[in-house]
Order: sequence, then C-alpha cells, then structure tokens
Amino acid sequence: MEILAYPFMQRALLAALLTGIIAPAIGIYIVQRRLSLLGDGLGHVAIAGVGLALMTGQAPIPWAVAVCVAGAVVVEILRQQGKATGDVGLAILFYGGLAAGVLMSGIAGQGAAALSQYLFGSLTTVTAADLAVIGVLAVLVLVPTLGLAPQVFAVSTDEEFARTQGLRVRLYNILIVVLAAVTVTLAMRTVGLLLVSALMVVPVAAAQNLVRGFYAALITAMVVGVSVTVGGAMGSFYLDTPPGALIVVLAIVVFVLSWPYSALISKRRRVAPVLPELVDDETLLPHVAVPEAHPHKHGPDCEHPAIRHGDHTDYVHEGHRHAQHGDHYDEH
Repeated sequence: MEILAYPFMQRALLAALLTGIIAPAIGIYIVQRRLSLLGDGLGHVAIAGVGLALMTGQAPIPWAVAVCVAGAVVVEILRQQGKATGDVGLAILFYGGLAAGVLMSGIAGQGAAALSQYLFGSLTTVTAADLAVIGVLAVLVLVPTLGLAPQVFAVSTDEEFARTQGLRVRLYNILIVVLAAVTVTLAMRTVGLLLVSALMVVPVAAAQNLVRGFYAALITAMVVGVSVTVGGAMGSFYLDTPPGALIVVLAIVVFVLSWPYSALISKRRRVAPVLPELVDDETLLPHVAVPEAHPHKHGPDCEHPAIRHGDHTDYVHEGHRHAQHGDHYDEH
C-alpha cells in the first residue's frame, strides 16, 4: 500500500493503533463512574504541562504526563475528603489548566498558536522518540487496566460494596484517575487534548449498545477504538483532513449506527419470557460463598434473569445463579 511507504505514516498508524487500544480500555471505567467529562478536564490540565515544556524548552510529553497526573491525584484526593465535589474538581481542571498553559506559552514567546498541534492533534508529526514514549506509556496503562479489571470494575460500579469486600477503594480510585491522565497525554498527538475525551467515551458507549457484559464491552470498545483511530489516520491521508477530527467523527458514526441495534435488542429482552419455569423456585439448593468481589452489581435493572428463591432473589449470570446475602454474594 502506498500509505505504508511513508515513514511518517508508519509512525502515525502505530500511534493511532496504541491510542485506539488504550483510550477505550480506561474509558470504560470512567463511563462506569459517570465521569465521562473527566478526560476533557484532564486534557485541559495537560495543556499546562505543554506550556511548561515550551517555557523550559523541554520535550512536551513527559511534562504533560507529570502535570496531568499531579492534577488528577490532587482533585481525586479533594473529592475523597469531601472538600470539593466532582463538578468543582472538574471545573478546577478545566479553567486552571487551560489558563496556565496559555500563560506559560505566552511567557515562552510562542503564544497560544504553539499549543494548537496539541489541542487538536498532529498525528503525522509523531517522531520516533514520541512513538517510543507512547509505546511505554501504553504498556503502563494496559497492564493494570486489564490485570486489575475485577477490582477496578467493582470500585467503579459501587464503592460501598467494594469497601465491604475489603478492596482498597481510595487506592483504586487514584489508580483510575492516574491511568486516565496518562492516557490523555498519550492521545494528545493523535486526536488532540480537546477531543481525547470523545475517544475515551464514544467507543465505550457504542460497545455497550452492541454487547452485554463487562468483558464483552471492554473488548468491543477496544476493537471500535482501533478501527476508528487507524481508519481515521488512513482517511486523513487520502482526504487531506485533520486526523483527530476525522477519528472522532468516525467514532460518533459507529455509535449512531449501533443505536438501532441496541433498541432492537432491548425490545426483544422486554418481550421475551425470562426463564418462566424457574420463577418462584422453592427448590432447596446449597449456597457457596464467593470470596472475591463480584464484578457486577445485581438488581432489578441489571437485565439478568431474576428468580425468586425462598426468601431472596437469585440472578442468573454467566451460567451461575448469584444471590446477595448481606455484604457478600453466594452462588449455586
């Protein structure tokens, strides 16, 4: 292919591939915590890091990572201590980071225009050194995102339930925002700091329309992410368009196309009988306590088949019947 004959496009496609994998992988936890705009706020903080790099004449990615991670941790600690609500924390990220970045860029004598390639992405200018940093950061984000998936999902879904399971909720919450901060800075060369939140949220929303279950949604979101980032990078080469904008538009197109399918599946679920032969099951079945945190919070709206069983309700999930008893789940 002609496009692969250009070294700058080879680097651009690799950077797009890594971003497409990582952004939805951490984005699924952000969506679960109902903080979909967190990535946008962290993008504004990263602008301060870029401005600091311009002022000191250093490479922008390491400074953006350091400043973005520090800002994310401070806001998360304030939120946990009740000294700032989530909305106030996001406002501090939005306005403080943007103002500091523009101010330091002006002090460096480069003005706000120097920030444009980071605000909107400049995928074709990715250097070999940038690609190496992006690759290392991608591994650092992907390992805990996948390796600690049950714990992080439990904390993102229900902090109180996770706390009763003995999970270190505060530590996992900080881990989530740190990984999100690193992902934002990783994506600033592909889609830009102002559009990175879309790549963390839209593929996840599309995946949740197409499949059910956490791991299915995670894998599908990563597939959608890779498809739109690589497709957007290739499309921008042939159409001579900004890659970041095209990537986000493609992601939104996928989400819109997934919408009718989600509505159809939901309609079928509502009209289909749900294991009628098992409802009001009075059979005596032994319960086995599950020691680890259950990765899904069952309830009337969880869409899993419910079975009234004696004095409690079981939920059918992944071939097992789960029942919540006090602070833990049993299954049989």
